[in-house]
Amino acid sequence: MDDRDQLTERFEEHRPRLRAVAYRMLGSVSEADDAVQEAWLRTIRADTGEVENLEAWLITVVSRVCLNVLRSREQRREEPLDVQAHDPAVGREDGGDPEHEAMLADSVGLALLVVLDTLTPAERLAFVLHDMFDVPFDDVAPIVGRSSQAVRQLASRARRRVKGAAPAPDPADRDRRRAVVDAYLAATRGGDFDALVALLDPDVVLRADPAVGPTPGPLVIRGARVVAKGALASAERARVTQVALVNGSAGLVMAPRGGLYLVLAFTIVDGKITEIDVIAEPDRIRRLDLAVLGD
Repeated sequence: MDDRDQLTERFEEHRPRLRAVAYRMLGSVSEADDAVQEAWLRTIRADTGEVENLEAWLITVVSRVCLNVLRSREQRREEPLDVQAHDPAVGREDGGDPEHEAMLADSVGLALLVVLDTLTPAERLAFVLHDMFDVPFDDVAPIVGRSSQAVRQLASRARRRVKGAAPAPDPADRDRRRAVVDAYLAATRGGDFDALVALLDPDVVLRADPAVGPTPGPLVIRGARVVAKGALASAERARVTQVALVNGSAGLVMAPRGGLYLVLAFTIVDGKITEIDVIAEPDRIRRLDLAVLGD
């Protein structure tokens, strides 16, 4: 076996971990695969003969590739929500496997991917590498061009964003609200019309901003049965939807391939959903305080 074959074999041994790092960095299977492939191209062009810890070296390479992708996103931040903007139900037109994508996002935590996307590139890299893959701050620092202390602060800021603000004063009320939102999502996924109607106030109001479509202006729907029918129409999309904290309260985020498409914010009174605000306008979404909702 020649040196190239040995390097290929060793790279393939590390590919699953590299792909896992890249996916959490980028939130997209296709982009993660592209990043790993770029890391391989850089590897075969480099002199790795003196590398003592190849895995650590490869993680550094793929992290730098991902950082470049994230910084490129920042430069075109006016288009952050272009993932399947015409239809939040992921299609196959790009050759991907949407079911596999949805399963992978669910295993990682779709809400986590959404919140990670609100971080700066440096914050996201510091949090993913240190908090999720136990990479020491001293090793992360050269990748982002900061000191170890600065990287520690980046990860700390990211951690606060991921966990969100302090919990509501009444944990029991917070849990009751989450139970209602969990039940709403489960009923939507399961196509259970009666269960949806039971969760909704008879006079519930759903408001959707113009970006949701198909009407050119804001959409307002009233009544439990009408709103429930609308929810069932989006049952296919519910598989890329997950519960998250939206402005401190349980809500839903829809994120095909980890790219945030829209948010559902709920008003819940006495265990019934009285209002649903469907938000898809990029400017409105950026102003939301999104965080991962713990178990």
